[in-house]
Amino acid sequence: MTDLTTPIPTKWVGPIRVSGNAVEGEHEVPLATYESPLWPSVGRGARISRMVEGGIVATVVDERMTRSVVVRAESAAAAHAATGRILARQAELEALVAGQSRFAKLIEVHPEIVGDLLFLRFAFTTGDASGHNMVTQAADTLLPAILAWEPGLQYVSISGNFCTDKKATAVNGIRGRGRNTVAEIVIPGEVVEKRLRSTPERIAELNVAKNLIGSTIAGALRSANAHYANMLLGFYLATGQDAANIVEGSQGITTASVRGDDLYFSTALPHLIVGTVGNGKGGDLPVVEDALVRLGCREDRAPGENARRLAALCAATVLCGELSLLAAQTNPGELMAAHVAMERRGAAAGGAA
Repeated sequence: MTDLTTPIPTKWVGPIRVSGNAVEGEHEVPLATYESPLWPSVGRGARISRMVEGGIVATVVDERMTRSVVVRAESAAAAHAATGRILARQAELEALVAGQSRFAKLIEVHPEIVGDLLFLRFAFTTGDASGHNMVTQAADTLLPAILAWEPGLQYVSISGNFCTDKKATAVNGIRGRGRNTVAEIVIPGEVVEKRLRSTPERIAELNVAKNLIGSTIAGALRSANAHYANMLLGFYLATGQDAANIVEGSQGITTASVRGDDLYFSTALPHLIVGTVGNGKGGDLPVVEDALVRLGCREDRAPGENARRLAALCAATVLCGELSLLAAQTNPGELMAAHVAMERRGAAAGGAA
């Protein structure tokens, strides 16, 4: 097997003005992408953030990583009886995890019974790690104990797809997975008109027609947005995240409404799977390490605070790109004209920098 490196054009965009419960101040953000128009689009949203006191308010409202095991019982009735006994011993399960990991903490056990199958969805906090491997290791500790307690149960799998990892499902948004983060901003009407060449009314109307109604008739699953995946992929690649997690990460809802003469705009991202330690974020990847240092995510803080900071910056970045695209789409021809102009400019210069 030959080791190769695939170059991905990366630029720092901003700064974005951000406030909230995880980060304050103005910060540039890195985006690794082959889609060169993404940089100026996010940059336009970043400029808007600097025109508003407090900028984008990013709030991390919850955080957890999950792993669901699946076992088989003799019957649904037997599975139900075993569930009651297992839940009654949650304190023992928490102690087992605490004895195995410094950072993983079991915070919830949620059961689902389907026929003779029992799914146990474990939720953990995982410090600054995204936690994929950490929760699998924790589940590997919990499952033998549960099977010893309940000899009528049989092992089926350490992962039963009720977690749910890298798949578009409803459960992650309902019960939580990752860092649930909401970014919001109130933009004066004159700024919308001058800098976005639109109005609060037109953007709010488009959001309902496109993101809410359009996504509904398309059959979107807990998702109503224009292009979260674009910003998420660029941010994830530049900061050493598992890029496949944009599948569930891009499930989110954009809201826009008129407040007097102003525009209220928000992006809700209920499952951002990000971390500042773990696979892809060691010193063997200098570009990633430099990005995390520049983002202020290598500071000596309490466990989890660097990852929350990263999630807040990621959510603010998504808002910038989402706002810019929706504003462009309120004007006939603007989106395509921008793509043609920027991509031809890049080709003339020999490609994106």
